[in-house]
Amino acid sequence: MIIQKEIQLPSMTKGFHIIDHVVERAVGPLPEAGLINIFVKHTSAALMINENADPDVQTDLQTLLERLAPEALPEYRHTMEGRDDMPAHFKSAVFGPSLTIPVSRNRLNLGTWQSIYFCEFRNYGGQRILVVTLYH
Repeated sequence: MIIQKEIQLPSMTKGFHIIDHVVERAVGPLPEAGLINIFVKHTSAALMINENADPDVQTDLQTLLERLAPEALPEYRHTMEGRDDMPAHFKSAVFGPSLTIPVSRNRLNLGTWQSIYFCEFRNYGGQRILVVTLYH
């Protein structure tokens, strides 16, 4: 059986946002076993699984990304949508648009310190859409 839902996320600030509860709420009770896939329908945002215990991890990731792809470099050619758009496309390509997570014993089978993060790479990205597909 397959359950698929589209979720509209509210506008979020640039950064990393835990969305475990959003995903779980969208599909309802999880089965004994299965797989869940989450896909973001935007080219300037991404998804990741990472540390959920120490918020310094997200701060440091943001620092590293800003050094790797700073805004407003004069070399950028794609600038029509703003100084943050091209770096956001690059960051999205590095992180990726989707995650697949096992479901075991009616729960997302994440590690002790893991959470699902929505990564907003634009300064003002607006509302975003996720497609969540549960296979069981």
